[in-house]
Amino acid sequence: MSEETVFVDGMICKKNEKAPDFVLCDLSIKCKDLVNFMKENHKDGWINVDIKMSRAGKPYASLNTWQPTKAAKPVPVEDFEDETIPF
Repeated sequence: MSEETVFVDGMICKKNEKAPDFVLCDLSIKCKDLVNFMKENHKDGWINVDIKMSRAGKPYASLNTWQPTKAAKPVPVEDFEDETIPF
């Protein structure tokens, strides 16, 4: 199941062909739009943004919505002894 891409409002990524190889892309930020987007999408004061490459070869910014799943607590093993562990 794939999630729908949420494009970041107020942020435009552009590849500058004349820039050195270590410059991945240029970001243009429209402050008002980005601030509104951040207010609507933050989690505890943070947003995570992925810079990706489209199939057409153009960079874009999308909201990273990944959330960790709650893992089960480990069950203690009674009287664990293992001579193969070097400490």
